[in-house]
Amino acid sequence: MKLSEKKNSNFTPHPESDAPIKAVIVDITDLKKRTTQYGEKDEFRLVYETECKDEENDRRFCIWSRGYTPSLNEKAALRKDLKKIMGRELTSAELDEFDVECLIGHGVKLIVQHEHKDDKTYANISFIAPDKDKPLKPSGKYKRIKDRDDKADDEAAEEKEAEAPASDWQAVIVHIGKYKGKKLGDVDEGGVKTLIEKWLPTAAAAGNQGDAALVAALTELQGVLTEADY
Repeated sequence: MKLSEKKNSNFTPHPESDAPIKAVIVDITDLKKRTTQYGEKDEFRLVYETECKDEENDRRFCIWSRGYTPSLNEKAALRKDLKKIMGRELTSAELDEFDVECLIGHGVKLIVQHEHKDDKTYANISFIAPDKDKPLKPSGKYKRIKDRDDKADDEAAEEKEAEAPASDWQAVIVHIGKYKGKKLGDVDEGGVKTLIEKWLPTAAAAGNQGDAALVAALTELQGVLTEADY
């Protein structure tokens, strides 16, 4: 019988952010089988190192993305998030072949929110956009999981951060304009700004019940974006 000492599994989630924070992609995890509501799937995650300082461990905080299946189908979560990360659609050449390793070192802006589930707190990425103003550089203190000798604790930490449910505003369905039928969380930064600037003021003043959910979601999102753009 083989035994091993279990290390402390306490894990501090990434702190919430009231406005977009700078982050940089520092890792792409290996494919890993995971049981989902749709059955068993192979998934990988992106790891972001952010500007937020983890004083206790003298390093920056990291946060894991949601799980991605290795697909560039237009409806795939990876395709949608790549558009947010890069600030554009993939080119035809990239759709033929895209090496996710090229994302290492790519600077972005994130909003991190906490979700509470089963008496646990999870950090959840609720907004992604490219950082076009002096992107954050990797600190050099993060070591990629594939290069570590003992991956068990790192994979456990990955699961702890990555299982958070989507924020409420992300799941609201847009019912007007070119984004009709999309979840707000799947609308790119430009589309979100258009809805906030051109649709929200009129809809909020009108007070129609059918617009209430989207008005509330955009108002919440406008609030966390205020310091950055509005």
